[in-house]
This record gives sequence, structure tokens and C-alpha cells, in this order.
Amino acid sequence: MSTEVSPLAPKSYPEMPVIEGVRFATAAAGIKYKGRTDVLLVLMDEGTEVAGVFTRSLCPSAPVDWCRANLPSGKARALLVNSGNANAFTGKKGKAAVELSADIVSKAVGCAQGEIYLASTGVIGEPLPADKFSGVVDGLVSDAVAGSWLDTAKAIMTTDTYPKVSTRTVDLGGVPVTLNGIAKGAGMIAPDMATMLSFLFTDAPVAAPVLQELISGAVGGSFNAITVDSDTSTSDTALLFATGKAAERGAVRVTEASDPRLEPFRQALGEVMQDLAHQIVRDGEGARKFVEVRVEGASSDASAKRIALSIANSPLVKTAIAGEDANWGRVVMAVGKAGEPADRDRLAIWFGDVRVAVNGERDPDYSEAAASAVMEREHIVIRTEIGLGEGSATVWTCDLTKAYVEINGDYRS
Repeated sequence: MSTEVSPLAPKSYPEMPVIEGVRFATAAAGIKYKGRTDVLLVLMDEGTEVAGVFTRSLCPSAPVDWCRANLPSGKARALLVNSGNANAFTGKKGKAAVELSADIVSKAVGCAQGEIYLASTGVIGEPLPADKFSGVVDGLVSDAVAGSWLDTAKAIMTTDTYPKVSTRTVDLGGVPVTLNGIAKGAGMIAPDMATMLSFLFTDAPVAAPVLQELISGAVGGSFNAITVDSDTSTSDTALLFATGKAAERGAVRVTEASDPRLEPFRQALGEVMQDLAHQIVRDGEGARKFVEVRVEGASSDASAKRIALSIANSPLVKTAIAGEDANWGRVVMAVGKAGEPADRDRLAIWFGDVRVAVNGERDPDYSEAAASAVMEREHIVIRTEIGLGEGSATVWTCDLTKAYVEINGDYRS
């Protein structure tokens, strides 16, 4: 975990309301380092429903397998998260570790193992010493309170330099409901159906199948539209828990995704997930620039997104941004290599509001000084017009600095 906070970190954090039916506790179990908070236990009241999305990596972690198996029930009572060890690529030992973890938590909470959700983040390939949970879980259960969301988010950090939180309160059929989210992630970020780790909680009475449709619909424009280094984690997990406690204040249970009363909540979920996704990019390992890549005029939205990711993932584009070099030729390169329909002679590129290239060549009014001024900004927009259709997409990334190499060069030491 870095001691230097990213210069792109939020200047302040929102006031995070209490979510009825959700309690937290954290502890130092010594998973990787002694004396560091590395375990989070979230307890949820009976009746809590859950939905989730996970990595599509073909080498998923044991906790991802565990959560996938439990998700069809739609019920949740506890979430156990550890940092320092991903419990990924750990074979039979990994499977045994999640079973032991769930057994320890279920006995302490007094619920079925199928209502326990697990997530791990950290080093891949090291067996998880799950027996260490037995020394802290009973205390976590007794100490759990509706406490600080910031402290909760800090407990799951690895190379993150700041905790990531977001909140919205909206109207659900005349009753206010709250949605809070936390996330962690700074490296190995090119999510595919989720982010590194993100957990969202609401008191809205929403049925699990509806929650699933909501989170699956929101992930495309949030966690699946960011990249730090083009690498999809084995552990990507996003879970949405609904305690339903707002029903005690008169909120009507929502059982259909088409229910018009759900629209403000749907919008809030998209906003919270996008906010958390942006915070992850802003905490990209070694990042000094937040970069918005917009692609317009592509043959389809899917094509536009693949082109945008080609630009956002290019080490040459990202290092030019780090060096504040308006090297638009690297954007041309990234468009051309994307494998998507493109026409060199229709291409136009903007850095901020400065058009640098048009109709297959440098803009006749190109100004190096104006383009360089854009590159000095903290938030940089790169816009590319393909000129072939109506497809568009936006993804977010960061620059690639020497610090990224340093962080990952000694990650296991």
C-alpha cells in the first residue's frame, strides 16, 4: 500500500449515511503483514437480497467461484473480505480455504454457508491461511456496528492510496432510500463484468432478480469502461446487497425491473458505480493524469468501444500523456491497430477542444502550443471521430508513469 496519496484523489469525501440492516467490523488477522487491517466483515439482517457480477477471466479466484455458486439463491447475511492474498490459482487448497472461511463465518453469524459471500485481493498463487480468520471472526461479529464507511473502504485497500466511497439518496415510490458503495482497485484494472472489488448496499426493498438486472445493466458504462493497465483481474467482483429495511418506512417492494418507480434508483446506481470506477482510475498506480477517451462516428457502439480501449490501453499513448506530449500520431496508431472499421482519410482527432488532425493529416491550423497546453491539464479529453457511422463510446484511463513500473516491480517484496 503506497504512503503517497494520488494527486488525483478526491479533495473531500461525502457524508455516508447509515444503511439500515448493515453493520461492519475490521481486524488485523496477519494474512500477509502483521499489524495491518486486512479483514472486513459485513453483517446484514435476515431478508437481505443480493446480486453480482464477476470477472470473465478463465482463471477466476476461489472466492469468485464460491460467490457464483451462492448467487442464484439471492440471499445474503454476511460478506467476508480480506486483502493481502487473492486466493487465486491455489487449486484444492483455495477451495478448502473458502469452505473453511464460510464455515467459520456461518457458525459465528448463525446462518447457512450459502448466505456467506467471500472476496479476496492481493497476491495470486499463494495459499490463503484461512485458519487465521477463526481468531478474529467472533470478535468481528460482536464488534460490528453501523460505523465508518471510510474505515470500511480502507480495510480492503492493497496498492490503493485512498479509500473509495460514493452515496446517493433517491425517492422510491414516495419513500427515500439510500445507496452506498465502496470499491478498491489501482492496478490490474481492465475489468470484464466487474471491477477489482466493489460492494454496494441499499435499504431499498428490491427483489434479487431485479437487482441482478440493475447491476448487469450499469456495469457497461462504469466498471467495464475503465482501464489502468489492460489487465483483467482473477478476482473482479461487484456485489449489490439490498436489506429492504425501507419497507418499514412504507417503501413498496419492487419485483419487476420495468417498475417505473425504480427509475431514480436505477440512475443512482449507475452514478455511484461510475463514480467509484472513476475513483479507481484516479488511483491508478503511479497516475498523474485522468484521461477520458471518446470515440464517435464508428460503425457501431461496440466498435467504438473497442477503438476507445485500444487508445486507452496503448502504452505509447499513455506514456505520451505522462510526458505531456501532444503526440497525436500515437492515437492514429491505436485506431489503426484496433481491428475495427476505420478510414485513415476520414479520421479527426481532438486533444481537449484543440483539433490536431483531420481528413487523414495534421490539422492545417494545428498549434503545438495549444495542444501542449491541453496536455498539461490534470483531466485530459481525447476525442476521435471515425467518420463511418453513428457508433460512440467513452472509456476512462490514466497515464503510465515510472511509478507504475516501480510499484509492480516489487509488488511481492
